[in-house]
Amino acid sequence: MPSAGQWISATTGRIAPDGYSWMQAVCWAHLDDAYRPNRGHGPQHIGDTTLRVAVELARLAPCRPGVDYLVRVLRLSKRTVQYHLGILREAGLLAYETKGTRVPGEGGRASEFVWTIPAAFDAALHLVTRACDRYIRALQGIADEGRALIKRLAKMARKLMRRPRRRRRSAPSRKRISRAGRCTPMEGGSDSSSTAGTTSPPSEAKLDRGTNKPPAPKKPKRAGRRSLNTIGRRYQLARELTEQIDWLRGCSVARIAWVAREVADAGWNAQEVRAWLHFRGEAARVRRASGLLAVLLRSAVRVLDTPDKRAAAVTDWRQAVEAARRGRIQQVRARAERYDGDWQAPRSAAVRRLVAEAFSPEHEADPQVEALPALGGPQDLTDAEVKVMRESAAAAFMHGDTALVTSAVDAFGRAVAEAMYGVDLVQRALQLSRHSSLMSLGRR
Repeated sequence: MPSAGQWISATTGRIAPDGYSWMQAVCWAHLDDAYRPNRGHGPQHIGDTTLRVAVELARLAPCRPGVDYLVRVLRLSKRTVQYHLGILREAGLLAYETKGTRVPGEGGRASEFVWTIPAAFDAALHLVTRACDRYIRALQGIADEGRALIKRLAKMARKLMRRPRRRRRSAPSRKRISRAGRCTPMEGGSDSSSTAGTTSPPSEAKLDRGTNKPPAPKKPKRAGRRSLNTIGRRYQLARELTEQIDWLRGCSVARIAWVAREVADAGWNAQEVRAWLHFRGEAARVRRASGLLAVLLRSAVRVLDTPDKRAAAVTDWRQAVEAARRGRIQQVRARAERYDGDWQAPRSAAVRRLVAEAFSPEHEADPQVEALPALGGPQDLTDAEVKVMRESAAAAFMHGDTALVTSAVDAFGRAVAEAMYGVDLVQRALQLSRHSSLMSLGRR
């Protein structure tokens, strides 16, 4: 597996749901012995040391092992641990989720891996998989040809992951027992004197008179909620944040718990964290939610260092949310009233241009121009003159002036005005003149 394919975004394998399933794939790679490195130094195959490293990785959730931690637990050299981590990545069994780095002032951060199962393992065991968003491919079934091998791998993985039992050595007793006092056949001879002869009966004053009360029965423990420790409070706060904040949904609870560990240890709750984020200001576009949260919470404990300050921040945040909600309601009501009211000219320049083009006459003579009735008025106008009149009236109408059309209606009647300027323009002009005799379209 090349270096470019050792990331979770570029891997061809499927993500293992747990460490036990992943150890079966590691055992298969150990038995198959098909891995060969490209380098000429270091380990050349997946051996017992690789299995030891894999067992420790399978026990970590999330899988974020530090090299120093593996060196201390496995008692291996640093270079050996790095070799076998590289073997697991090159064999397609590990994939980077985040690569370790050093942050100035905070120290080094270990790399986080994802357990991956290569596609060759599924093909060798005749596994049936299906598409899945979380696991890339999810296991659906297994053919009969691979059942014997999967049983062998499961037994091998179970044996490797079983923790070794610690043998406790019993300390030898420092009390010396006299050999003369023993009377057992295994030790040889016995003493002729009996130890029971020297025992005196107890005093009658010390005998129990039978007046003591029976011991009181123990009260059953209440099945209440257990108190959380430091780690539990961190995870509880992280779980609440991923459920309440939109841009944190889908994030790893363990990662958010690690990011918010400082505020969780200070006794913050989810409402106080949200109030602080509102005070800092949330970003419109979030690329990496955990990183943004770490930046926003950097100085939270120092600024809101008392419960009273945090309570005041929560109150201000709730008031701001309520004010924003009322503002949205007012906007919706205003929009509804505007749509339910009288017609208003469009505010968009593009829409006004389309309206002007719709009302502009064609270069040719309008075939629908009706003959002017002989009513004793402008019935002697030619088609060219009617065209010029309509252009002038349409231009004046676009500027909000309806005097040409309304004066024609008043002087000659609506029928003659419709023959001169068209039915549509006369109707719009009359409708606009009811509100104002002079207004500009597109302006409020």
